Amino acid sequence: MENVWNKFLLSPLEMKSFVDQFHSKNVGVYFNVANTLAIAYPEHWIEILGSRIKRVHFKDYRRNVGSVDGFCDMLSGDVDWPAVMAALRKVGYDGWIAAEMIPPVPFYKHCPEVLIHTTARAMDAIFAL
Repeated sequence: MENVWNKFLLSPLEMKSFVDQFHSKNVGVYFNVANTLAIAYPEHWIEILGSRIKRVHFKDYRRNVGSVDGFCDMLSGDVDWPAVMAALRKVGYDGWIAAEMIPPVPFYKHCPEVLIHTTARAMDAIFAL
């Protein structure tokens, strides 16, 4: 279950209760870091959801934009990456993390392959925090 902008499960407490009602280790959270930024802080969600987080999705977001256009390259938005990494370590998350890359057009109108390298460098820097 991924936290997305569909107005369903708007808080980590709601998500936690939703997952827990199934009493199954097969039901968990695919946590998208930036999807929480419009209404909350990802590090708080991580601390509350804890072991319910089965997979993590990285991307970044600029709050001042306030719409889907606020999604941006990692490390260029408002995600507090040191706090996110500290929270993931605190809850013992050791699974894989996927990068969600913003579609290259219109952001990378020319040489869209640069997005792959930019994202890889950002992920390396985030993991090192």
